[in-house]
Amino acid sequence: MYLSAEKKQELFKKYGKSNGDTGSAESQIALFSFRINHLTKHLKTNNKDFATQQALLKLVGKRKKLLNYLKNSDIKRYRSVIKKLALRK
Repeated sequence: MYLSAEKKQELFKKYGKSNGDTGSAESQIALFSFRINHLTKHLKTNNKDFATQQALLKLVGKRKKLLNYLKNSDIKRYRSVIKKLALRK
């Protein structure tokens, strides 16, 4: 599997408050971004994989909702997540 438990722990440690911080918006956005990047690479080689394409669109929507929540609740955390993950230019 492309996303092992160790990789998840690493993402949560880097972007969350601790290793067990799986519920914060920052850690969830980081996890979604990692999965989006992986699925995007997969779709570049397998362009007719429509199930993966649908899953990718759902993940993008979930990440967008979390980013909107973070932007409306705490703009400083939103800006730091955007900068760390390099989502906007």
